Amino acid sequence: MDYGICNLSIVPLRGEAADASEMVTQLLYGEHFKILEIRKKWSRIRLAFDNYEGWIDNKQFAKITEADYTNIEESDLQLSSDLVDFVILPENQLFSICLGSTISATAFLNHNFEGKWVSNKLPKEHLIETALLYLNAPYLWGGKSPFGIDCSGFTQMVYKLNGYSLLRDASQQATQGEALSFIEESEPGDLAFFDNEEGKITHVGIIMNDNYIIHAHGKVRIDRLDHSGIFNYEARSHTHKLRVIKRII
Repeated sequence: MDYGICNLSIVPLRGEAADASEMVTQLLYGEHFKILEIRKKWSRIRLAFDNYEGWIDNKQFAKITEADYTNIEESDLQLSSDLVDFVILPENQLFSICLGSTISATAFLNHNFEGKWVSNKLPKEHLIETALLYLNAPYLWGGKSPFGIDCSGFTQMVYKLNGYSLLRDASQQATQGEALSFIEESEPGDLAFFDNEEGKITHVGIIMNDNYIIHAHGKVRIDRLDHSGIFNYEARSHTHKLRVIKRII
């Protein structure tokens, strides 16, 4: 088994081994993974954090040893907490990283970081504060950064920055936690899931106070939540049909 780590700011993970293939998610700086298959230009990998699989360009990661992989797994997860920060390379060059990058990986990449970071579990009330950092970030299928993010990437990163693990896709996240019967039972930080006409869960957002919800739809935005779903004031209509509310923590 081979192992790798993301040594760049933001790297696409694709559904197939081709640049034109769909981006299914992204790797942020410092994320580590197992390499399942190696080809000339591409490698199929499995991310350590959420077991998500896809194809990464061989020029966009660094290999690490099994011992390094184990040490990273056993070390405390430290994540950058500013929207944008910098890592210093050995030759004193700088490159930018974004919110949620894994700072604890700098030791394995011989990089230096002097910015702010968070680690360990934070109280549930911090979830909304973190979510607001992404407000107005543009929607991007497969995205996980403030410069482009999808609905489940948004919820996953908000929870990750507070020390909690969510799976990657909305349908996967809906299998986690405890289902609530009514909106009135929900607390800020709980997740609301929405389905399409076929009954498949395709959207997720984070519940706020007073029946508001923050979610990624065109951009990360705040809308009203009721028993029918999400009501968009700009569109003057419901945009998503409520399926279930889950309490993760």
